[in-house]
Amino acid sequence: MSKKYTMKNIITLPNDHLRQRSRRVTQIDEDTIQLIQEMIDATLDWEANRPNEVAVALAAIQIDKPVRVVIVREDFDNKDNKNFVVLINPEIVKYEGKVEVDDEGCLSVKDVYGKVPRWTKVRVRAIDIKGRQVHFKSTSPFMARVLQHEIDHTNGIMFVDHIAHSENAFTKLMPSGDLQPVPYSKVLDSGILPDDEDNRTIVQ
Repeated sequence: MSKKYTMKNIITLPNDHLRQRSRRVTQIDEDTIQLIQEMIDATLDWEANRPNEVAVALAAIQIDKPVRVVIVREDFDNKDNKNFVVLINPEIVKYEGKVEVDDEGCLSVKDVYGKVPRWTKVRVRAIDIKGRQVHFKSTSPFMARVLQHEIDHTNGIMFVDHIAHSENAFTKLMPSGDLQPVPYSKVLDSGILPDDEDNRTIVQ
């Protein structure tokens, strides 16, 4: 029996493991089930230590496991609901709606948020925990944003990669729960941005 995972198991930038592509899951076995529980444990422990934030999702790479597994909270608005939907080998098959810019954060980027452009609707296919293929579409712009963010993780892409050259896009979460602008020089010094040759932008 492995030890219970906590927020300390969540890796953060500038750890370069976060920018590696995860491998596909070929078999849902006991190791997969254990991995999912580790992800849930780490996510909920992170949330318990962050009074102003809700942990809505996590990708396996964020606990340094490079496999294409994502968990998404069942109810974004209710912290008492600690159930998660499991998506294995998730893929976005269609982008719809329009591109909107909104604040985005990440458990693997300490305290920094950013104004990131994302599509307001997406269609996704994945495998569920029982090995069944599922197809669904996002139910809200926020759900679409979460899905794009997490599937990005499986491809080694961080939200800051989309806005690496946007000097006014970054904010910091204050103890009050408010977001305040962060000087771009501090963002550069933090080491969270990709090298220029590795910088990603939205290409859809």
